[in-house]
Amino acid sequence: MVAVGLWGAILRRPLIIALPTIFPVMMTVGAAAAMAGLPAPPVELGIALSVLTLGLLILFAVRAPVVIACAIVAAFAYFHGFAHGTELPSAADPVGYSTGFVLSTGLLHVTGIALGMLKSLPAGVVALRGAGCAMAVSGLWFVAAALGS
Repeated sequence: MVAVGLWGAILRRPLIIALPTIFPVMMTVGAAAAMAGLPAPPVELGIALSVLTLGLLILFAVRAPVVIACAIVAAFAYFHGFAHGTELPSAADPVGYSTGFVLSTGLLHVTGIALGMLKSLPAGVVALRGAGCAMAVSGLWFVAAALGS
């Protein structure tokens, strides 16, 4: 979630706004699909690939076109949302539960955007690339674990 805000901050307008807006919308779509009992996509692998891919995009400061960046974030958001929808506690209120994970996601996006402001400092660029590298390495480990299960 932090990576989405961070990549948006690196890409600047309009993506600094679009990516953190698209993510919760598509995450809600994924959650609704899971709650409706639609067939599950490979959720763990999709989430793992999101960490790997977003980490690499940040590490290499990839300047994707608006449509491509939005499609990447939307696809990964669906997997994250599907996971939340699957994990809905049976006694929970679906609206309250969904509101909670959407608001939490928004706060993590804002954190990523705030961290992205470090790009204006010489050492900040190195720190952001390092964060992207750490995310990519973590994502690679998550992908290996998802493929192993």
